[in-house]
Amino acid sequence: MPRYARAEREALADLMLEVGPDAPTINEGWTARDLAAHLVVRERRPDAAGGILLPPLHGYAERVRLRVAARPWSELVDQVRRPPVWSPVSNPLTDELANTMEFFIHHEDVRRARPGWHPRDVPAGLAARLWKPVSLLTRTRARRFPAHLLVQAPGHGELTAGRGGDRVRLVGPPGELVLFLSGRQRVARVQLDGPPALTERLRTAALGL
Repeated sequence: MPRYARAEREALADLMLEVGPDAPTINEGWTARDLAAHLVVRERRPDAAGGILLPPLHGYAERVRLRVAARPWSELVDQVRRPPVWSPVSNPLTDELANTMEFFIHHEDVRRARPGWHPRDVPAGLAARLWKPVSLLTRTRARRFPAHLLVQAPGHGELTAGRGGDRVRLVGPPGELVLFLSGRQRVARVQLDGPPALTERLRTAALGL
């Protein structure tokens, strides 16, 4: 079975070493060092990882992340590359499920912050794997969108969300849809059709966590 999570992790670690700790990312205000620290906390600090999603714990999680970010760059990237086998999100049983989308997104966070970037060829198996979480992202991130939103990935399927009314169509490969629906609309290569005011609202909506 292809290990897409491992491949995206390795590619991200290699790219981080290439661009250096101060390289920008798509995440506003975050450098490659900030992103690496986020990933290390997510996998190695379960006491703080909850703060990534839970606002009451965010302050503690951020303090831990900043301490982790102060580690030597090569050490930090090595910890991204080699997660602990005991981690709830990175052990052999959970790695593909928990990390394929996570590391695809963060790999693109670094790739697409560089001048002259262009979408890469995504293997068919990885595209199929990324289509699966598009359903969850569509339901959770676009459920309150004030239109009938049709999300289509040619060759993979289609989904609907929103509150109904005028129709807006969002079309793209699964990887681009994942990026769009995770709040990276400005770098996602998708097609949007519908009333201009609604398509612009979707392009600028706060879809990320």
